Amino acid sequence: MTRTRIKICGLTRPQDVIAAVEAGADAIGLVFYPPSARHVSFDDAARLAALVPPFVTTVGLFVNAESAFVDEALRRVPLQLLQFHGDEPVAECVRYGRPWIKAARMRSGIDLVEFASLYPSASALLLDSFVDGYGGGGKTFDWSLIPQGLGKRLILSGGLDPDNVVEAVRRVRPWAVDVSSGVESGKGIKDAARMAAFIAGVRHADE
Repeated sequence: MTRTRIKICGLTRPQDVIAAVEAGADAIGLVFYPPSARHVSFDDAARLAALVPPFVTTVGLFVNAESAFVDEALRRVPLQLLQFHGDEPVAECVRYGRPWIKAARMRSGIDLVEFASLYPSASALLLDSFVDGYGGGGKTFDWSLIPQGLGKRLILSGGLDPDNVVEAVRRVRPWAVDVSSGVESGKGIKDAARMAAFIAGVRHADE
């Protein structure tokens, strides 16, 4: 059985990065979207990224950002993977020469096969719930919207938490799962016990 990878997103505090890594997270996500409650400055992001050990991926999340903004983030923060969470065309996603993933905001009527065809060089598609504010809304979407045999690695997101992640992994069998609000005690404030419980749930689902 393939091991489901785990990304903890929206980290804002050093102690939360340390706790996520110690609990077994494969990736941590830093949000570079100023309207988000989980947004971090370049300086703070650099300090958080410095705590991430080898073989744990640091992901930068952007939403319809200007190219100069992304360039500055890459200059100041050691990001290994870019996550484009807005309406970015493929040309914008590929221009930085870094591995990247593209978020699809899932709702009734979306043609995920067509969406995937627009981003052929994406390392994966991240499936998130369609909510105002681009993610972090704590709402799941209808997993039956995911077609079989998509031929693209999938990262399941949207309303996951320690209580539903076992079912989510067993039903969808994604390449990875991504969680933010589901392991928080407040917006941008991660709870170490909930992160550990979430990761334990994923491991249990993989058995």
